Amino acid sequence: MTDIGKTLQNARNEKHYTLDDLQQITKIQKRYLIAIEENNFDALPGDFYVRAFIRQYADIVGIKADKLLSELDEQAGKKKVEETEEEPTEAKTRTEAVRRQQQSSTPSQVSQSFDKFMHYLPTIIIVGVVVIIIGSIYFVVAGNKKEANQAASSTNVSISSDVSSSKKSSKKESSSEEVSSSSSKKESSSSSESSKSSKGQKITNTAVSGSRFTYSLTSPAKKNKIKFTSKGGSAWSSISVNGTANWQGTLQNGASHTVTLPEGTTSFNISLGNSNVTNITINGKKFDFLKENSTLTVRQITVNVANE
Repeated sequence: MTDIGKTLQNARNEKHYTLDDLQQITKIQKRYLIAIEENNFDALPGDFYVRAFIRQYADIVGIKADKLLSELDEQAGKKKVEETEEEPTEAKTRTEAVRRQQQSSTPSQVSQSFDKFMHYLPTIIIVGVVVIIIGSIYFVVAGNKKEANQAASSTNVSISSDVSSSKKSSKKESSSEEVSSSSSKKESSSSSESSKSSKGQKITNTAVSGSRFTYSLTSPAKKNKIKFTSKGGSAWSSISVNGTANWQGTLQNGASHTVTLPEGTTSFNISLGNSNVTNITINGKKFDFLKENSTLTVRQITVNVANE
């Protein structure tokens, strides 16, 4: 049987990651990472987070998560079987108690209950018949009233509906033409602006400190688009705008995700867990961050936006 926590811990050590590194990459609290490595899954918030945290941990350290999750399901199934083995004995005890209670009831008690029921039966029947008659009368009267009201209002409704529908249709046609023309103008103007800005934009490295890199983005678009693509393996990435988290996730091989920055963004930070298989484009232009120390796997990137 596979030791899930030990397998993940060994893979982490091979990647030379500390628990603090892993906490920074995955945003999973360190105490939960420790609980996973110790197979103490009860310390996690719930079954959903157990599976999600194991999958994210495995993706970062380069292990197939499906195998570990299958082992987790197998262990959970065995535990459930052990817990349910005691249920037949409890059910048998409850059945015996019910049977003894039924046997202990005497024929005299049964006959007394039957006599009481027969005593009140005529009253119950009379009350039921009266309720049915009153209900039938109510529904007949209410139905006749409703039909009379519908007949009186149907003529006025049909005339007014024809006039209003013709007016609404003419208004809708004119408004739809205006909306379509305005939307086409907006799309053409926005596309021309983004293409012009991406042609003139420039990304320059301004500072390097260990695994932290700072760049300057000049001549950007009004709303910059950052596209993450994973090629050659799975990769965890995150982006925050002006100090506020915007998106984070693990992209499988061949997958991509685009983030549109708000207008007026002055800086954004990118965290990469596997930079060697991650490609980034800014407004459709490749961001070649690997030329600054291509051997690093984990890196923090800060981009200062020079808005004109």
